[in-house]
Amino acid sequence: MKINPDDFRVRPDGAVKLKKWPTRVKPFYKSKEHYEEILAEHTEKLSERQGLLYASNHYALLLIFQAMDAAGKDGAIKHVMSGVNPQGCQVFSFKHPSATEL
Repeated sequence: MKINPDDFRVRPDGAVKLKKWPTRVKPFYKSKEHYEEILAEHTEKLSERQGLLYASNHYALLLIFQAMDAAGKDGAIKHVMSGVNPQGCQVFSFKHPSATEL
């Protein structure tokens, strides 16, 4: 099953109206076993592509996970980043600035 990234891509050609975006999408897998098979396949591809990005030392990939508390960010990061070498990543937390930072 192919995932069409255009279903999730926001184009900068106008104002984004969040109420028009679905909060839930249909599953892309048929069973838990099918999900694990797809995850393993995509994890391997992601790992290969991270190696290429790191070797080129020219391009970077920025991932932003933004949502309310308990919205599933940690679970999404865990699944997406499961095939990525953490040594090739930088993680920054965007929180309310502390009194010292202000």
